[in-house]
Amino acid sequence: MKKISRHQMRENAFILVFEKNFSDDSVEDILESARECDAIQVDDQVEAMFRGVVQNLPLIDSVIAPNLKNWTKDRISKVSLAILRLGVYEILFSKDVGDDIVVSECVKLATTFAYEDDVSFINGVLGSIVRNKDQ
Repeated sequence: MKKISRHQMRENAFILVFEKNFSDDSVEDILESARECDAIQVDDQVEAMFRGVVQNLPLIDSVIAPNLKNWTKDRISKVSLAILRLGVYEILFSKDVGDDIVVSECVKLATTFAYEDDVSFINGVLGSIVRNKDQ
């Protein structure tokens, strides 16, 4: 298995987190399906990020909620929610990458996968989370 870039790893983890939004399948089943269909590369880093998001979902969502400003989690598109969850996971748990890079990478994901209006929304929510992180 060839090594993938950090951006590709993040994108692959996003795809798995997005899929989990629609499925009651276990993390193991989703990972197994992803590996079998071979549409995305699932290496140890992708798996760890996906598992981390799922395992910390209540905490991640509790960080997102107060930063939504006149929105609720239920109103956010599934794509945007998956990107936000991935970003918050990295902001809270990844010590090897700066918060500004995480926000930038999530904006890139939104540019590729979300609606145009969602890009600034994701940037705003994640920026707010980063600014309030130490409180």
